[in-house]
Amino acid sequence: MQYWKVRWTHDFDVEPVTLYNEIGDDGYEVRKVQEYRDGRLLRADASHECGDIGLGEIPVGPIEDVRAQPEFSAEVIDRATFEQAWGRARYGDGH
Repeated sequence: MQYWKVRWTHDFDVEPVTLYNEIGDDGYEVRKVQEYRDGRLLRADASHECGDIGLGEIPVGPIEDVRAQPEFSAEVIDRATFEQAWGRARYGDGH
């Protein structure tokens, strides 16, 4: 597993500003947390997805590709940091 924290710089009020990803060895997201400007944290996994948040349908690719985009800053984080964000978030479907 890999764990990423990606900050997204933009002016969209309804989009997340920080994403935490748990990525499997196959490159697909296993779990995800999205943090919004207003402090909301939504989470998704294979059993819980909704219109506001879901797992990617294709492999994420290398972190260097994310870093190469000017609107993103991405870093590898440890599992404990991901789990902390996961524990504070709620499922997008309200559960």
